[in-house]
Amino acid sequence: MPRTIIRPIVATISTLFWTIFILYCLVVLHPPLPYSIVPVCWLIVLVYWWVSALRVKAVAEKQKVATALTHQIPFFASLVLLADPRLPYPMNAQLFPRIPVLMWAGIAICVLGVCETIWARWTLAGNWSGEVTFKVGHELIRTGPYRFTRHPIYTGLLMMSLGTAIVIDSPRGFLALVLMAIAFWIKLKQEEGLMMQHFPGQYPAYRKEVKALVPFII
Repeated sequence: MPRTIIRPIVATISTLFWTIFILYCLVVLHPPLPYSIVPVCWLIVLVYWWVSALRVKAVAEKQKVATALTHQIPFFASLVLLADPRLPYPMNAQLFPRIPVLMWAGIAICVLGVCETIWARWTLAGNWSGEVTFKVGHELIRTGPYRFTRHPIYTGLLMMSLGTAIVIDSPRGFLALVLMAIAFWIKLKQEEGLMMQHFPGQYPAYRKEVKALVPFII
């Protein structure tokens, strides 16, 4: 079977798996409100991702599978840590006192992350890809959230991860945040290498003007 067919099938299966897993967390584990807001946030992003992935530009250049694994493995490991409440001690040990203000702060950060992620994905439109690729007719997007960070989708997902870590209040949440940050840093370096090749006149200037993940900082 050609890779052009295999990759979309794998991506669809992966999205369906995480959607079903989150639904399991909501229905079977049934976290009480307001804790259930967090998995609903992740479910919204997953569904939006799956729908918007149906309309993307054709791929002109993509990285090898072995290279992709360098960021995919820590990323999916971070999702497992965030999603699975049955991990053994000390992964689910309580870190902080159960303070409502702290919990609501985590929920607010997660919701803001959803908004940032979907805004960035909508702005990127057909240029988006779940892998490090260069599209046919690829555009360098500098509008919307791309005015403030070069990788706002990763910024939004890291905000969601931070908010989730605060809400679940356990080591697995913050370990997941670290792994996700590592995964995105590896991936953005690979993406920027590709963008530098194809936009040698524009991308270096963009890198100087706009930070990668956090406005004015990093």
